[in-house]
Amino acid sequence: MSFPILQKYLARLSDATGAASSIWLDHEGKAQGRFFNCTMSSAFQPIRELASGQVQAYEGLARSVSAQDQGLSLWKLLDHAASDDESIELDRLCRMLHAINFFRQADDGGQDLYLNVHDRLLSAVSSNHGHAFRRILDALELPLERVVLQLPAASPQQGWLLNYVSDNYRRNGFRFAVNVPSAREALHVLERLRPDVFKLDARELHDGETLQTLLTRSAQAGVAVVFKRLESPQALTALRQLSEAAGVPLLVQGYLLDEPRADLPGTGQRAVAA
Repeated sequence: MSFPILQKYLARLSDATGAASSIWLDHEGKAQGRFFNCTMSSAFQPIRELASGQVQAYEGLARSVSAQDQGLSLWKLLDHAASDDESIELDRLCRMLHAINFFRQADDGGQDLYLNVHDRLLSAVSSNHGHAFRRILDALELPLERVVLQLPAASPQQGWLLNYVSDNYRRNGFRFAVNVPSAREALHVLERLRPDVFKLDARELHDGETLQTLLTRSAQAGVAVVFKRLESPQALTALRQLSEAAGVPLLVQGYLLDEPRADLPGTGQRAVAA
């Protein structure tokens, strides 16, 4: 790790649990936090270049702390949080935990960290989205340019809100990704938002012609495309064919390649399953 301010911050953290939203280190040096009665930490799933298998980024995922396994997903806690303020608190706690646990392990390979923004946060934060998180990263002297904030899919009625939030993130120096339900919807978003990344579901590859159009236009605009939830060899084969037909590189993420883990996997090349 080459982030001296983060090292000093970690050295000050106690391994004793404190208040509900406090952060501490466990015996392995992993940052943990508590929301209500749930203790949580981070897991990371690689985002790989399809052609080479090279890791380009990791997505940070909130997990319950469990001695038996990798823990359970906590993201749905936001759906049941009692108030907008508590939703904001949990969302910011998760992002801070992921940033700490990622950069305390990260080397100089330059991989990015993708962090989710829950759809409830789009309307719960009144103004200047991203400002509070930027202050945390600045205080720890962590590289803002390596963080990509993932925005949820928005309904047509929420289009103005997505525009407003993405503009705030960009003004605060963040790159952002947009989850989209289809290639057709992504083309509409591309025209009005110009995100840095699109994320699509690898289980939905039926409209090959529109997907090729999206890949071509995205490449021309400098927008990366990640296919998430890659879970079957058939989908992997279809993505390879799509990439070859469009003549553009793709990024992929899913359980076929990697399970989320607390420790960052190796960042070198690996053979992708056929």
